[in-house]
Amino acid sequence: MGRPRTPLIDRPRIATVALELVDANGEFSVAAIARRLGVQTGSLYHHVDGRDGVVELIRERVTQAIDVSTLSAPAWDTALQGWARSYRAAFAAHPKVIPLLTTHPVRAPGMLDQYERVVRVLMDAGFATVDVMPLITALENTVLGSASTWPPRDHVGTGRHRLHPPPQPGSRRHRRRPGGRGVRDRPGGIHGVRAGSAGGVRGVRGRRAPGGLTR
Repeated sequence: MGRPRTPLIDRPRIATVALELVDANGEFSVAAIARRLGVQTGSLYHHVDGRDGVVELIRERVTQAIDVSTLSAPAWDTALQGWARSYRAAFAAHPKVIPLLTTHPVRAPGMLDQYERVVRVLMDAGFATVDVMPLITALENTVLGSASTWPPRDHVGTGRHRLHPPPQPGSRRHRRRPGGRGVRDRPGGIHGVRAGSAGGVRGVRGRRAPGGLTR
């Protein structure tokens, strides 16, 4: 008996089934994915690095819906507003993935690339290096808090779900928590950001370094 022309299992199929399970149940197991695909559990390990690998496939699938073209807008605040709106919409479509993804360090290349682009937007706008990661983390927490309670309240705080901080500029491509004080302890932090609105990014304008670029 020859091999089927269409493979029974590949990374896109694993991602699709895993996301369906999380959307329905808020969780998945490698065994449940295998049963859905009609293959042995061990077969999945030829395509993904265990459970953590499946989590990153889910992250990649959900975040593919984020429109990164907004980050090319000439004004930094417009760029971040557009990114935040699209980010919120992507996760609002799959709110049950939020608790799962926020407990795993980010390894998905596509999402890491997005973080790097956001870092460049803020750095080019004149924000101090030490403030960039806390600002992104606070904005991201707000977006996820809003997405998890869609349709959102008019005003949300930093939300219940907290991602690991994005990679530090110039760091190796994995998540590291910045040392020192947290976002709550930083003067002028951006608690109370309104994700996807003009008020959301307005809260970070005062954090730019003296002499920073004006957009």
